[in-house]
Amino acid sequence: MTDRDEILKQKLAHAGVDAEHAQSALDIDAILQAWRRKVFKRELGYRALSELDLPLDLPQLDVLMAVWAPANEFGGEDGSETMVSTVAQRLHIDPSRASRMTSELITRGFLKRAVSQADARRTVLELTDQGARIVDAVRTYKFLVLGSYLQDWSAEEIATFLPLLERFSQWSESAACPGGLVTEEINKLRGSLSDLSPDEAVKEG
Repeated sequence: MTDRDEILKQKLAHAGVDAEHAQSALDIDAILQAWRRKVFKRELGYRALSELDLPLDLPQLDVLMAVWAPANEFGGEDGSETMVSTVAQRLHIDPSRASRMTSELITRGFLKRAVSQADARRTVLELTDQGARIVDAVRTYKFLVLGSYLQDWSAEEIATFLPLLERFSQWSESAACPGGLVTEEINKLRGSLSDLSPDEAVKEG
């Protein structure tokens, strides 16, 4: 593995990425891949459902969260009216799936339909008291866990970490059009694979 990484770093050097930053990229990617697998499994979400003994699954919980729309998760939409299409947009799911899930949650008493205050012809979604209690409990659980973990961090560490995390979270957008030597190397990579047909690529994979 080390030899392969050294070969990779040599390729990056051709694009102007020095050895120190190449190694940093490898280290960051290793952490992110491990984190992605944990996030993909939704470990914290499953723990919340299990430890709080809640009568719903994670996709249903996601819908309740999308209706409640906490500002820190949905970019300042807190308090705005929510329709089925809004849920689909916030969760990046198909509108038909959002419709089925919201209907089921309405049947189970966690959501309710209401008339829009902005347009009486429009139906909006709201949490029932039961739904609101679930959202409040899960969010409290999550921040109890995260907050207790951060207790071991100093104020200076947090002050350093947060702006760097925010900056790093935008890396994919900033790196979408790298230009210069990086673009040239990407073009070479594409050219080196041009002889692979889709069928051959599948066989190799």
